[in-house]
Amino acid sequence: MTNTSLPLAGKRALVTGGARGIGAAVARQLAADGADVAITYENSTERAEVLAAELRALGRRAIAIRANAADRSAVRFAVDRTASELGGLDILINNAGVARMAPFAEMSAEDIDIQIDVNVRGVFYTTQAALKHLADGGRIITIGSNIGLQVPFAGLAVYAATKSALESFTRGLARDLGSRKITVNLVRPGPTDTDMNPADGELASMVTSTIPVQRYGRPEEIAKAVAFLAGPDAAFITGTGITADGGSIA
Repeated sequence: MTNTSLPLAGKRALVTGGARGIGAAVARQLAADGADVAITYENSTERAEVLAAELRALGRRAIAIRANAADRSAVRFAVDRTASELGGLDILINNAGVARMAPFAEMSAEDIDIQIDVNVRGVFYTTQAALKHLADGGRIITIGSNIGLQVPFAGLAVYAATKSALESFTRGLARDLGSRKITVNLVRPGPTDTDMNPADGELASMVTSTIPVQRYGRPEEIAKAVAFLAGPDAAFITGTGITADGGSIA
C-alpha cells in the first residue's frame, strides 16, 4: 500500500544538474516525498555538497557527483555510482541544460555545439546509461521547455530546436519502454526565477508581459510537476508531459 504522506518512500532518484535552480528544487521535493537522491553538477561544488547535506538531514541517502552532462563517460560513471551507492535506480530526472541567445546568423559554433551536446546528447547519454539500472515501473522525466513548442522571441532558434528534439525523444522512448512499465515524460517550464533567468533580470519585464498570470514561475512549482510524474498516481501517463508556464503559450 502506498504511503500517501511519502509517495516516493524507498525510491532512488538521480537528478542531473541538480545543484541549483530547478534541479535543486526537484532534488528537495523528491527527498521530501521520501526518495534517496543523487545529484550531478559541473562547477557548483559547494552548492552541491550543501544540498546533499540538506537532503541527508531529512533522513535520506544523498550524494553529489561531479559530471559534465555532455561527457558520455562522465555521465555513465555518475549513473553507475548512483546505482551502486543507492542500491539501484527508480527515477531519472534529466535536468541539466544550457541556453545561449543570439541571432542564428551570428551564433558561434561553440554556442551551437554546447546546446546540442548538453541539451540533446547529454540526455541521450544519461538515459542510455540509466536503462541498465532502472527498475521496471520506473520513471524518466526530462526538463524540456515551453519554447520546444512555441518560440516567443528571436534569438532562440538553436535552444528551441534542442528542446523540440526532446519532445519526439520522449514519445519514442515511451514506446520503447512501455513493456517494462517505465513511463517517460517531459516537464516544460516557462520563464522560471533562477540565477540563469532571474525574475528581475534585464528582459524580465518584457517576458512577464507575455505571461497571462503576470509573473515568473518558482522552481518549487516546477518541482511539484516533476514529483507528480515521478509518483504512483502518474503510472498511466507516458509519452507526453506537463507544461508549467503560467499560460505563456496559451
